[in-house]
Amino acid sequence: MTKEELASMLDHTFLMAYASRDDFIKLCDEAKDIGAAMVAINSEPVKLCKELLKGTSIHVGAAISFPLGQTTLNIKLAETKQAIDDGADEIDYVINIGKAKMHDWDYIEKEMQSIVQLCHQNHRICKVIFENCYLTKDEIKHIAFIAKQVKPDYIKTSTGFGTSGATVEDVRLMKETVGDEVKVKAAGGIRDWKTCRAMIEAGASRIGTSSSLKILEEFEEDNHKL
Repeated sequence: MTKEELASMLDHTFLMAYASRDDFIKLCDEAKDIGAAMVAINSEPVKLCKELLKGTSIHVGAAISFPLGQTTLNIKLAETKQAIDDGADEIDYVINIGKAKMHDWDYIEKEMQSIVQLCHQNHRICKVIFENCYLTKDEIKHIAFIAKQVKPDYIKTSTGFGTSGATVEDVRLMKETVGDEVKVKAAGGIRDWKTCRAMIEAGASRIGTSSSLKILEEFEEDNHKL
């Protein structure tokens, strides 16, 4: 793997409540410098980031119902549609975690089908955030099985705002369940190349991180030792 190939797997992330225009300018400039796959932001600054990234191949990704997932399906669809209209290339939405804990799988499937359909009708990439820290292994597997049928583009481990983030065990479980039908994005707590590499080896095709620059720097250092 080259540094450029690794960078193209990174969703360069800034999702903090206090994010300002200067933060988004910095985020987009860094994404351009490294050749990231996407900038991951909340839905309000999508227009700004789309303008800042004009003329590049870097996607703008909007986080929907972030980070709790506790909005109605209609609200999630409205936020998704607004983000798409504003220029979002990718949508990362948080499932209704409470419904998953109640094993209301029909709701989880309906929610997923509705949002994935809206994204795909508009030729946008859709990622489904599980928030694994609140789920049992069986629940993770069950939601991944639903995803295998519905076929979002990615299933994703975490928001980074829960009690813990991505684990190698969870990435492996998710990938084993969906196989080649759906890709896996690992996010939450991935702050160095060692952790990033472990997630990729476990089956992740995308990495969500606010530490992209550090990861790439450590990757180069690691390669120079070989």
